[in-house]
This record gives sequence, structure tokens and C-alpha cells, in this order.
Amino acid sequence: MGKQPTPVRLLGLPPVTELVETRKRFAQELRRTAQLRTEGLVRAFAEVPRERFLPPGPWSVWNMATWAYERTPDADPAHLYFDAPVGIDPTRFLNNGQPSFVAGLIDALELRSGDSVAHVGAGTGYFTAAIATTVGPTGSVMAIELDSELAARAAHNLSPWRQVTIVNADGCQHDLGQVDAILVNAGATAPRPLWLDSLRPGGRLVLPLVRWPKQGKDAGASGRGIVFRVERRGDAYAASVLRPVVIFPCVGGIDPEADQSLAEAMARLDQGELIRSLRRDKHERLSTCWLHGDGYCFSQLPVGARSRSEPES
Repeated sequence: MGKQPTPVRLLGLPPVTELVETRKRFAQELRRTAQLRTEGLVRAFAEVPRERFLPPGPWSVWNMATWAYERTPDADPAHLYFDAPVGIDPTRFLNNGQPSFVAGLIDALELRSGDSVAHVGAGTGYFTAAIATTVGPTGSVMAIELDSELAARAAHNLSPWRQVTIVNADGCQHDLGQVDAILVNAGATAPRPLWLDSLRPGGRLVLPLVRWPKQGKDAGASGRGIVFRVERRGDAYAASVLRPVVIFPCVGGIDPEADQSLAEAMARLDQGELIRSLRRDKHERLSTCWLHGDGYCFSQLPVGARSRSEPES
């Protein structure tokens, strides 16, 4: 065999070939940890450079065991390819989130090449880049970020992904058009009609529903809730629980009355209730209603089914 080429070093960083292999190992770790089924998403995490979406190193990495930031010893990007949040602005507790958690949410969208996706709460764009790489150049991604500084950084970071459009707006109000999938990367107290209306037939929505009481004895529940997957089936919507969650709120998606309804519903879900559908038709509160709100109802009934006590339409 001939002499092997010497790996190229840039600005004192580790060999490029080593970093490529580090990303590949990271992607396989995420496949196992988050039980990813979308092959395109696994490839995306093997390709997208996380360091591009973070401030210059050294970095503040969140230690899940000690519940505190730990500073990396240097600016070697290899420190970023672990399953831990990394501080974008630690003074605000603003992080690039835990990769296995967000990867699991993206995986639940069952993205395919060519899909159109809305990402509400895009931050600086790392997970948006993973979504864009998964749907490929024939797909499209609308990355929505309310914070103007973060939106500007995302626009710069995501410039190589031409299928991405960055919007500095409130994702609870901005017109998404008609899309195949929506990831809401923040917590709301209720599903927004805008998100449900924006799903094409067969479209999927992944949404964290969380408590956000303003004050009082329930304040410790802030940000705690459940992630739901919703799929549009004609004029009806299937729904299922994905996992518990602790996450920051989606500004514009928090309502005090809905928070109280969610608190009562979450207590019942702990007792083993199974959610099968999200109803939007007008009906009285029934024993099969898990979360019965204004214009929405997470129900134990299968899609399209009615309770025996309901009148025929």
C-alpha cells in the first residue's frame, strides 16, 4: 500500500477526517438513544456540523447529572458530539437542545424526501439544518424564530441550505401555508388552530403541551407536560402521546384558562388514559374527552368515532 495522506488541520482544530468520523459515531449514538427510524435523519446528523450553529468555543455544555454547565477545555468541535445541550447564551439559559430529544421529535414526523416542513422555534438553526438535510433539495423548510437576534444568526448559519426560508415572526400567528409536517420546538397550553389548519391531508404535527402557571403553588409545574403527535386524516385528526417533556414556552401559545384545563387533564392521564384523536367538531364534554377546550378536544375515541351518548349529525 502507498503512503496514506496526512489529515488536514485547520486553525489548530482536529484532523478533518477525524471530525467526519466523530459525527458519524454521534449519529449512530442518536439512532440508538432516540430509537430513530428515519434513515435520512440519521445521515443528516452525521453530516450537519453542530459547531456552525454555536458561538466560538470553548463551550458551556449542560451536565444532566450535576444540573449545571461545564466548560469544555478547548475549542475542539469533538466536544460537541455528545448527547447534551450546549449553551448558546448560558446567561439566559438558552441552549442548543439535547440532540436525542429533538431528534426523537423530528423522527416522529416521518419526514420524506421532498416534504415541506415548518419548524416553529428554530433557534440558531442546527435542528432546522437536520430537517432540511432529511427532506433534501426538493423539499422546503420554513424556519420561524421570534427572537430577532437568533433569527439573524439562523439566516447566516443556514445559508448553505437553499431549501430553507427563515422568518422572524411569532410561530403561533405566522401563516405557514400548507405543509406536510410541523415541529413546534416549544411548549403551548393548547394546539393552535393555525397549526392544525396548515396540515395537508396526511400531514403530521409534533407539539409539546405544557403547564405554564403564572404564580402560586402550581408554579413548579412550569414547562412540564407531554409531547403529542397529531396526524391529519381528511377532516379528522389522529393523536397519540409520544413522551413527557420539560421545555420553555412558545410565546403566544400560553393561555391561563387552557393551563388550568391542561393541569386537570394531565392528572387523569397519569391514571392511564389513552389518547386516540384530536376532535375539532363542536360537542359537549364527554367521559371520553381527555382535554376538552375551545375548538379542540383530545379524545379517547378513535378517529371519526362518536360516543354512544352523542346524537347523530
